[in-house]
Amino acid sequence: MTEPHPDQADTSQMDTNQVDTDLPGADDTGGTGAPLPLDAAPLDIPDGARVWLVPTPVGNLGDITLRALEVLRAADAVACEDTRRTGALLTHLGIRKPLVRLDAHTMRRAPQVLERHPRLAYVSDAGTPGISDPGAELVQAAVAADIPVEVLPGATAFVPALVLSGLPGGRFTFEGFLPRSGRERKERLSAVAARAETSVLYESPHRLHATLLDLAQACGEARAASVTRELSKRFEETARGTLSELAAHFSGAVRGEIAVVVAGRSDAEVAAEAAQVDHLGQAQAWAAQGLGVRDIRELLVSQGLRKNDAYTLALQATGTHAGSRPPAAPETRLP
Repeated sequence: MTEPHPDQADTSQMDTNQVDTDLPGADDTGGTGAPLPLDAAPLDIPDGARVWLVPTPVGNLGDITLRALEVLRAADAVACEDTRRTGALLTHLGIRKPLVRLDAHTMRRAPQVLERHPRLAYVSDAGTPGISDPGAELVQAAVAADIPVEVLPGATAFVPALVLSGLPGGRFTFEGFLPRSGRERKERLSAVAARAETSVLYESPHRLHATLLDLAQACGEARAASVTRELSKRFEETARGTLSELAAHFSGAVRGEIAVVVAGRSDAEVAAEAAQVDHLGQAQAWAAQGLGVRDIRELLVSQGLRKNDAYTLALQATGTHAGSRPPAAPETRLP
């Protein structure tokens, strides 16, 4: 992958304490009690060409599903982003399969890989393939070749992070990674600030602090949010608070994979924006009557606006630039 993200687990640091080798399917017997060869497919796996997208743990290896184990055993080969990472995972699971690299740089080879390996399992570095990785491109290639596709339910990072945040989850938008800079980043930040539903995004540790500051500027420092890192690992952490509080909390060095959850606009924010629009309309009406910046500002302050906000609206209403002064009255010299 071109970006580290919460669905990239490090198999060298995964927590294996919860792996139960007595569970059916985890002892290479297929749940029957009889030894099952590591590469053998259980009887309920359909025959014929097929592509499976197989979720893998985001941290704790105990989160692998029994069905994922069955599919990995049934596949002709396993395609992945990083053959070393996936090779370590398969070794831990006791599965031997040919590995094929299919990442953002090599996904153009997908049609040839599908032709060579008609029963192909695809895994990302961790989590559910197709979420912030090139898995969607493989699905498109399989559909174009009329090959059935199955997506197994399983591990991902943004859903647990959303639930852990305690923020409304009935409707939410998954943003993935924000652009690093430029106009597109500003537009995406503005979209997060403007929407009424919760937003979830991924971020790398070394850019977390800057992103929290940018979110605070776009959404307001008091907007509720949470940051979850090291999900399902031994040092998992979820911090909740305002964007300004979280920016202060994560101002130093941060480790782990990050998911940020940001609350949607509150009713109070919507009402404040509506009131702001009304004040601007009133200020423009006063400007049309010939009132200047100073008079309009004083009138707006008398309606409860802060001086800085009133001054900004007065400038907008009169078309005056900050720092400029109205023309001075002509001098009258006494004889």
